[in-house]
Amino acid sequence: MTGPPGRTRDDGGSPVSRGGLGRRRDQLVALGWLVLVWILLWGDVNWANIVGGLLVGTAVLVFYPLPAVTFGGRLRPGALLVFAGRFVVELVRASIHIARIAVQPGYRPRGAIIAVQLRVRTDLNLALTAEAVSLVPGTLIIEVDRRSATLFVHVLDTHRPSDLSAARKRTLAVERRLIRAVGSAAELRLVESRPVEKGTEP
Repeated sequence: MTGPPGRTRDDGGSPVSRGGLGRRRDQLVALGWLVLVWILLWGDVNWANIVGGLLVGTAVLVFYPLPAVTFGGRLRPGALLVFAGRFVVELVRASIHIARIAVQPGYRPRGAIIAVQLRVRTDLNLALTAEAVSLVPGTLIIEVDRRSATLFVHVLDTHRPSDLSAARKRTLAVERRLIRAVGSAAELRLVESRPVEKGTEP
């Protein structure tokens, strides 16, 4: 839905400015996340990886421009640190679990594909949540339904219905921590108020 020239509307129908300053801010946010993904892929924080991430991220934004995605949220440093800390813990825990599966003789893990509908239906939230989930060993996003904001997640080593429920809960927990870190006040109210999987909370 569009409004006057130079302005668009968010999901709630309110006008959002799309001036030059807003576009530059959106590009800086996208560049920051691309640098973060680059560093996580290399697994080491150093100046070479930071500079390399900046160069690669800039090239991606210049030669493969992303669709216009407005960042209407607010950066909360404390919540961002919580997100980063929990992400590292889950990364280590999942890596140990996968390593144990790999060396366990005769063990055959069972995989499953689950559908997880996110509560915040923005392209930015879809992209960030999908990226964060896929970076954890044992989970992989295989498809995204943009219209319904649904992630289809392949989960390794599932044997009981409770394992599937736990995987959905973890995915929604990632979304909730992301919104707490960079979401708007309206998005934060949405993830805090809506129940998760029959009343459970992430």
